[in-house]
Amino acid sequence: MNRVLIDSDVILDVFTDREPFTEQSSQVLALCETGEIHGFVTPVICSNTYYIMRSLTGHDRVIELLRKLCNITGILAMDREIVLQALDTGFRDFEDALQSCSAVARGDIDVILTRNVRDYRHSPLAAMTPEQYLMARKSLSG
Repeated sequence: MNRVLIDSDVILDVFTDREPFTEQSSQVLALCETGEIHGFVTPVICSNTYYIMRSLTGHDRVIELLRKLCNITGILAMDREIVLQALDTGFRDFEDALQSCSAVARGDIDVILTRNVRDYRHSPLAAMTPEQYLMARKSLSG
């Protein structure tokens, strides 16, 4: 369970200090930073984060935050095949379908970390909240 796709809401929890979610989401990013886990994002996640954060903190600050994020995570590929696969899923949210298909195509992602677990019920990959993920890691190691 060391390769995770980190959804936009988890990143925004950290970047906007959204309580009560900041602590667990920050712990996930800290694990990425130390190399204990391999976190991934997609271009859509970066774009969504930029769009939401720009009005809150301004262009320069968002670029700085995204640069830091990209230094501690990998970026999954999205191409024509991913888009076509996403169109054929049972997802009600196309963005989530893109994330799931991109993670599945990578072939080694273990779990999707999101606060909207229900949105990923059609994903072949498990979805967990950061809190659930951290508890599962603790029980596996302890």
